Amino acid sequence: MHELAIAEAIVAIADRHARGRPVSRVEVAVGHLRQVVPSALEFAFELTAKGTSLDGAELVLRVVPATVSCPRCAAVSEQDGFPLRCRSCGEWDVEIVAGEELQVESLDVEEQERIAYDR
Repeated sequence: MHELAIAEAIVAIADRHARGRPVSRVEVAVGHLRQVVPSALEFAFELTAKGTSLDGAELVLRVVPATVSCPRCAAVSEQDGFPLRCRSCGEWDVEIVAGEELQVESLDVEEQERIAYDR
């Protein structure tokens, strides 16, 4: 289950950027070609977030469709699966332009209350 390794990486990145502040929401872009099972990633995220600043945080996944560009006819087309080929001319030698992403896009971090001390 590679979702566990992905969840561990997401938690590590978000925890580092939160700098100890509680995180309530993590938004992640996941490309279709990454073949991530959303429910498995959500479960793994919940497990790996326990005891960290992300404990109880909501994981929001944005699935990025696989998209290719054709060098022959210059068409750009979304793909629903393999094999990848141009939907306009049928060319097989296409360039993947989207769908391989795996990126933490944003965090909702709660600000900690500052305590003023009288000196």
